[in-house]
Amino acid sequence: MQHVWSKPAALAAALALMLAGGAALARDAGEDDAFASIATVRQAYASGALTPEGLTRLFIERIATIDQAGPTVNSILETNPDALAIARKSGKSGPLAGIPILLKDNIDTGDRMMTTAGSLALVGKPAPRDSGVAARLRKAGAVILGKTNLSEWANMRSNHATSGWTGRGGLTVNPYVLDRNACGSSAGSGAAVAAGLATVAIGSETDGSIICPAAMTGLVGIKPTVGLVSRAGIIPISHSQDTAGPMARSVADAATVLGAIAGSDPRDPATAEADKHATDYTKFLDPDALRGKRIGVVRQLAGIEPNADHALETTIALLKAQGATVIDPVEIPHLKELSDNELNVLLFEFKHDIQAYLATRPDQPMKTLADLIAFNQREAAREMPWFGQELFLAAQAKGGLDDPKYIEMRDTNKRLAGPEGIDAALAKDHLDALLAPSWGPAFVNDLVLGDHVVSGDPTVGGVSAPAAIAGYPSITLPVEFAHELPVGVVFFGAKWSEPTLIAIAYGVERKANAFRRPKFLPTLPTR
Repeated sequence: MQHVWSKPAALAAALALMLAGGAALARDAGEDDAFASIATVRQAYASGALTPEGLTRLFIERIATIDQAGPTVNSILETNPDALAIARKSGKSGPLAGIPILLKDNIDTGDRMMTTAGSLALVGKPAPRDSGVAARLRKAGAVILGKTNLSEWANMRSNHATSGWTGRGGLTVNPYVLDRNACGSSAGSGAAVAAGLATVAIGSETDGSIICPAAMTGLVGIKPTVGLVSRAGIIPISHSQDTAGPMARSVADAATVLGAIAGSDPRDPATAEADKHATDYTKFLDPDALRGKRIGVVRQLAGIEPNADHALETTIALLKAQGATVIDPVEIPHLKELSDNELNVLLFEFKHDIQAYLATRPDQPMKTLADLIAFNQREAAREMPWFGQELFLAAQAKGGLDDPKYIEMRDTNKRLAGPEGIDAALAKDHLDALLAPSWGPAFVNDLVLGDHVVSGDPTVGGVSAPAAIAGYPSITLPVEFAHELPVGVVFFGAKWSEPTLIAIAYGVERKANAFRRPKFLPTLPTR
């Protein structure tokens, strides 16, 4: 299986070529710049103390020395060969002007980078045009720095998988403790931002794929309302649940990025109402926003992992200290019923949606899910050394989207998760948002046995499931550390409630102040 690890050497060589030459910098960028907020970077640009090229060069150097060598976090699949040129031409207008940002490798960019979902099946020619997200980032002035590793096919290939592993890139590890998992499927986006390899990153989620990796790498992650951010040009799982969202080291940075990528896109009909709700989310960063808020604690999602429960209690105390009313406990009706049909709905939609996406990539040979299955069988030594493709096979066996069983399951899940679930819980106690513990500390990597996930109620797949199935927003942020590993909480609420969730998370963040730079520990001490 040596092929799995050949990518870092090639990428390191490419990075060296990119770094050769270039204009003199305003000053040498250092580690503090790598962890600086968007606002701080913009101030440095305005004063002339730092340039977009200087910061971009710093990140390219850190990718070479930290990601591809040294600790070898292995979070980056490729860097943008045009990143420095883009940075040199970067203007001053736009909320992300000159800000280097990484994209998960299921998000199309119409440039020289590939979009593969981590699979060797799509290695070859790049996508013909930008995704809706990439186009908005460019319009906002961002420097698209590169593509991050992930769980292959966003964890939709096997139920025995290890999060953060792809046939194309190998395994991304957690920068806090290197033998620990970064969770999936946006593992690379989370690990890279935590390690100071970019200012911010974009992940995507169907159920947990932003919230879990953000939680396990000590970041703020926002899973927006489905329909707020375009999915056009993003390799899909489910048109019912998929969305892209920001992963950042602060609520302010995540809010800034969300404002830049939110809005309607004619290529994604689900975004028809987005412009009514998209806004500058930084205006909700109110230091006094928690006063008067009513927040319900979902104890149904607690009691599974003690470190996560401790973070929950810490958060409750912070909320009360800042004037919030905490209703504890509250109950989400039908919570245990939500998992019954979620996977079946996703399998139906994946079979249909992946074929629709592949049709937008006419220069590559894969046309259907059956083609991908056949490729994996031919390339089993490279693609399936650790786990198989049971989910691919299960999806292939499903019928079309006109199947009455699919329609019934989809509609039932949406109703139970949304109007009769989250909405009902909010209305009963006149709540602004719901609170639950996030995942426990990152688990040890295990390519042989797969993931060992400890989260909320396992019957619903964790704390992300209610909001994910309903298509409603959620936000996670770090609250404290347990044995050198970050632990956080999740707030979620009604459709289009991003402003409220951001305000609440900002209030908690100001007091918790929990982000810390990783130490890249090889393992945790056993004594």
